Amino acid sequence: MARLIGVLGGTFDPPHIGHLTLADTGRSSLGLQRVLWVVTALPPHKSAEPITPVEGRVAMVQAAIGDDPYFELSWADINRPGPHFAIDTLRWLAERRQGDDFVYLMGADSINDLPTWHNPKGFLEVCTKLGVLQRPGVVVDMQALEVDLPGISSKVHFFDAPLVECSAHDVRCRVRKGEPFHHLVPPGVAEIIVNTGLYR
Repeated sequence: MARLIGVLGGTFDPPHIGHLTLADTGRSSLGLQRVLWVVTALPPHKSAEPITPVEGRVAMVQAAIGDDPYFELSWADINRPGPHFAIDTLRWLAERRQGDDFVYLMGADSINDLPTWHNPKGFLEVCTKLGVLQRPGVVVDMQALEVDLPGISSKVHFFDAPLVECSAHDVRCRVRKGEPFHHLVPPGVAEIIVNTGLYR
């Protein structure tokens, strides 16, 4: 029987408690054996924004997940040239982890944008399920999505998680302004930010 593996992709600049909440609640709610943290080396949608070099973001993700047996750092988007689209990530993983089925984890705001992704129909074909974290105030129009992406309804599985008001942008802004931020990131991540002078 195939293992269900969660895939959490992102820039992780930096990884924060919202990411951990999404990963852990998604794992528990959807019966995932493991969650792969895929650090996107060259995110196509952020090409104009300055981002921390990938080595620094990898170090922060390693610090964030620690020795949690359910979490694993994936090199899928680091060991191959960019740009890194979700469909290519899943294909890369499928070739190397035969026997695993992949559940792509995302927030409800992201699924509304799915029709604008690179080859969204192909992405849905490769993906076993979409684990979608419901967010307060975000309405997902499944009928509209079904028009653009027929069959998506059978793949979407919504789940709830404790509300965490946090984003990587918030963390970076707080660090830059000298405001408290340690409560928004794991201790190891905070230590890296402080010791390297990141975001200042």
